[in-house]
Amino acid sequence: MTAPSPIGDFLKRQVRLRRWDLVIAALSGAATAAATTLLLGLSGWFLAGAALAGAAGPIAVQSFNYLLPSAGFRGLAILRTAGRYGERLFGHRAAFRALAALRPALFAGLAAAPPQTALSLSSGEASARLVQDVGAIETVFVQRSAPWAAAAAAGAAVALIALASVWAAMAYLVGLGLQIIVGRVLADRLSRDPGRDQLRASGRLKDGLGAYLLAAPELRCFDLTPRAIEALMAHDAELSRASLAGRDAEALLALAQAGLAAATVVAVAALSSGAALPFAALAVLATLAGLEGVTGLLRAAQQQGAYQEAVARLDAVLVAPALAAAPPPTLANLEIDGRPFEPGARIGVAGPSGGGKTRTLEALVGLRPAPSGRFRVGGAPLESTPLGWARPLFAYAPQDARLLTGTVAENLRLAAPEADDATLWDALADAQLDARVRRLPEGLATWLGDGGEVLSGGERRRLSLARAFLRPAPWLLLDEPTEGLDSATEAQLVATLERRLSRTGQGAVIVSHRPAPLALCTEILDVSGRL
Repeated sequence: MTAPSPIGDFLKRQVRLRRWDLVIAALSGAATAAATTLLLGLSGWFLAGAALAGAAGPIAVQSFNYLLPSAGFRGLAILRTAGRYGERLFGHRAAFRALAALRPALFAGLAAAPPQTALSLSSGEASARLVQDVGAIETVFVQRSAPWAAAAAAGAAVALIALASVWAAMAYLVGLGLQIIVGRVLADRLSRDPGRDQLRASGRLKDGLGAYLLAAPELRCFDLTPRAIEALMAHDAELSRASLAGRDAEALLALAQAGLAAATVVAVAALSSGAALPFAALAVLATLAGLEGVTGLLRAAQQQGAYQEAVARLDAVLVAPALAAAPPPTLANLEIDGRPFEPGARIGVAGPSGGGKTRTLEALVGLRPAPSGRFRVGGAPLESTPLGWARPLFAYAPQDARLLTGTVAENLRLAAPEADDATLWDALADAQLDARVRRLPEGLATWLGDGGEVLSGGERRRLSLARAFLRPAPWLLLDEPTEGLDSATEAQLVATLERRLSRTGQGAVIVSHRPAPLALCTEILDVSGRL
């Protein structure tokens, strides 16, 4: 038995939700294919009949009916144009609406996944999942009308060819069946691996590009830019090889289809040779159009490798625990190594680098599993609760401050979406950053660039601290809040933090190597477990 597929279930739900768009797209595709086949067949009959009438002399020319075929051409051309427009409009509308629901679901899956899963995806790999992988899903979704178009084209072709010869119609059906069977088998064998490899190589290229762009200053300083370019070119070459393999597979498939199509046309022409010339021409051209109608069906088969790889990669993203199943904590008291703390307590966490100070905060906020027996929140052992269960109790300012590519206000309002400007300025003042923001060209509306590059490292950390101040939570978790600050700014920040904690009644768990912020704390927890 195969494992359940979250993406497969999602697509089934979307098909049900978009069924009317898909039905209209399928009917439009069938109308387009049938009109194309009838138009080409009628063209063959008309041209051959007109040629015979012309050869028979003026009397035959005058008696030849041009009006009905002309009306048929115009009607079929209009039907084909309208059908093609309807197929694309409704098919793409269904696909785009489905993908508009898929991408947020993927992002939600990444955000809700265990940290070791979510953080294991680099920005480049995550981007590949949300762009290339979703694109592969879109392509197959749009082509759901291909079987209907193929069936309509085949039906119209059989009806036209049978006017010349029933045996020719049977030969066409045999050739069509061989083209579908051989095309699908060859597509499965030749296109599956290249399609899969293209998605993987694209993810590695994006991953490398994102990593080297972030390290661009260091690469220039150490004269390593040529090596980075060489590594990126190696990823690009891998992607190129996969793409070329895919093109080679497409060429072989096209060659096989062309050979089968030629053999089918020859067989139909031979079996229709006993009919009148206009009907023989009709049969040959209808055969060509009918075989062309299965192109979309075979193209979808060629993309199965990429589709299956995309589904597997996206399934891994959507597998996440349901955090809503556990009720949120009703009490805000903490217990660390058997020692209880009520909101309002100030706890310092000290110890050597690499000793586990940051891991303590990350365990409390649910960014890593809590060690057994170490923490209790609201009376519950933290290790027995879902990751992130206690997160509503904490406002977290990490040491490695991550900012959105946006404005100052947008970054602050992550913690308090409804906060007004006055509240934002108060938080900035408590973080000793208000004067710096006032000097920016547009104040709170200033664009900070990619990852907040307008600000220095210490300023980014203080903006993260101001963001934590805005979150209404009973506990502040502060990781090295004064790192990178001069002694005067540090003293001012510690003083404002003291006043803020006294005013709000919040508790604080402060990680620091520096004595000034730890002086705020009534108890110091050594990472070895001693108080």
